[in-house]
Amino acid sequence: MSETVLVTGASSGIGLELAKCFAADKARLVLVARNTAAMEALAGELRRQHAIEIHVLTADLAQPAAPQQVQEELQGRGVAVDVLVNNAGFGLHGDFTDLPLGRQLEIVQVNVMALVALTGRFLPGMVQRRQGGILNVGSVAGFFPGPHMAIYYATKAFVQSFSEALREELRGSGVSVTNLCPGPTATNFSQVARSYQRRELPAGKMTAAAVAAAGHRAFRRQRCISVPGAGNVALMHLARWLPRATVRRIVGRYNRPRPATPD
Repeated sequence: MSETVLVTGASSGIGLELAKCFAADKARLVLVARNTAAMEALAGELRRQHAIEIHVLTADLAQPAAPQQVQEELQGRGVAVDVLVNNAGFGLHGDFTDLPLGRQLEIVQVNVMALVALTGRFLPGMVQRRQGGILNVGSVAGFFPGPHMAIYYATKAFVQSFSEALREELRGSGVSVTNLCPGPTATNFSQVARSYQRRELPAGKMTAAAVAAAGHRAFRRQRCISVPGAGNVALMHLARWLPRATVRRIVGRYNRPRPATPD
């Protein structure tokens, strides 16, 4: 496959597994993350397995200038992006007033601002060529208010709304938009989120590989929304039928933080 796929947050978790999925399609890859060593290791593995071209770009999407720098670097290499996978993101557990404001603003920068900036920089080329697509990694959290993870849930609600609106705007353009909305997943997300406060995590989390496979499949089928896992689908529908006050209380209890304890 001759397409070029850019994956953010490609050094671990769902992003790494999505890179593997697109590599199996024989796509040319652009891996973007902060961890250069991890990306180089992945790139070496995928080159050996699939004999594909891979570009590794080190970038911190918490820095506002990073999306422009990524675009300019690819322009310098003569690389046009056909598929943009906006996977990079993180969250924190804790009450809004207890968490560092600067760190919470970084959540908005990575989960929302960088996603919008990258989309704005690469989508026009896709529309002009009348082919390509965007795969956003949202969350089932985007369907709920999120007490004790207020900023993270709010950013994923933005991703959900933005993805659906873009999809409608792009109808008939040859460019598709899919929002992948996983529930609890076995990645390092929880380690980052619990760096200030913690809560008990549910059993039966999906693997990153299973989530990525579901998202990749939904993207190839040009589906608007992908919610992997029957339990997560049930939660999404439950949120639509229960009173909002009830939903807030349920999610608040689920996310209720506990003081961090040494391992």
